[in-house]
Amino acid sequence: TPTWGQMIRDGTMHLSTSPWFSIYPGLAVLFTVLAFNLLGDGLRDVLDPKLQA
Repeated sequence: TPTWGQMIRDGTMHLSTSPWFSIYPGLAVLFTVLAFNLLGDGLRDVLDPKLQA
């Protein structure tokens, strides 16, 4: 099965003719990382007793 990293790497050969081969997997990585960061921040805000004043 292809991974996002492999899809991005394979798409770099076609950037001039078909940039979406790399753009869509790159956006998937971007949004996944952003979602996990926001989830972690939210969990920290809820569960960290030091932050609640």
